[in-house]
Amino acid sequence: MNKTVSVAPMMDCTDKHEIYFLSLISKNIHLYTEMIVANAIIKGDRDKLLSFKNISNPVTLQVGGSNPKELAEACKISEDYGYKEINLNLGCPSKKVQKNKFGACLMQEPKLVGECIQSMAKSTKLPITIKTRIGYNDVEDLEFLKKFIQTTKDAGSKKFIIHARKALLKKLSPKENLNIPPLKYDFVYKLKEYFKNDEIIINGGIKTTQDIKDHLKLVDGAMIGRAIYHSPYFLADIEKQIFNNDNVPTRFEVMENLIPYIQEQTSKGVQLNHIMRHTVGLFHGQNGSRTWKQYLSKNMCIRNADLQKVNHIMDQVKKTYPSLTLER
Repeated sequence: MNKTVSVAPMMDCTDKHEIYFLSLISKNIHLYTEMIVANAIIKGDRDKLLSFKNISNPVTLQVGGSNPKELAEACKISEDYGYKEINLNLGCPSKKVQKNKFGACLMQEPKLVGECIQSMAKSTKLPITIKTRIGYNDVEDLEFLKKFIQTTKDAGSKKFIIHARKALLKKLSPKENLNIPPLKYDFVYKLKEYFKNDEIIINGGIKTTQDIKDHLKLVDGAMIGRAIYHSPYFLADIEKQIFNNDNVPTRFEVMENLIPYIQEQTSKGVQLNHIMRHTVGLFHGQNGSRTWKQYLSKNMCIRNADLQKVNHIMDQVKKTYPSLTLER
């Protein structure tokens, strides 16, 4: 079984523009969309929601829902858009998501989850996978987790992504749920011992390539979220140290390669800020990072920004920090 490294689905972060941007840095990373609600796929602008520029990276669509028929229809609609898999969100703890009865709250209803996955699997040729947590509220028991994963496996799930924290559904905000519940990686490691022949991916609190290497000794893959969104060039370290690929573009080459995409998208009416907001952390930790962030904030992460300003900031940073054009 091949070891994988992936970028987590993140609401308001991993949209189609972020997916393309990250693909310019890493050719080996597995990418996930932000969660798209099944009913939105059925009733909304499908091309706007589902289409993305063709890239070599595998891309998984994450969907949210709890109605088996709606999820099945959404899967059938989505299967011709170029996704490698369809992932069911069983881990998001937000109150808005709970109100609509999907995400982590569905861990309380394993039977319904099984019905949803079974319906999804029957509707599409694409593999169905899940992303969930180790427990919820006062339920943090390895036996419960084993039974829950077994239910999803029996229903047709082909991969199991486990955020190594439980979800506190009533007490904490989504942001707090990413930090306050303690990480319990041993739950995921033990789950892999039990499901020896199944693909188990670990998620939560992964910040360095050494973290990734350590996890890959015990599970089949590692999924990273905020560490990559806040510092996307972390992917370059992953390419070099995990995938043994030294042929990675510099930060400036990434931006230069992004410009044709910006031209294409803005010609279709996409606001420049919808793309450029994802590049704020590109120079994180480098001389010139503050200049980059300040300029983006004032000039491009606003409505009606134009491509000329992209060229201007690149010229300005090159002139002030020439070493950045060569640094990998």
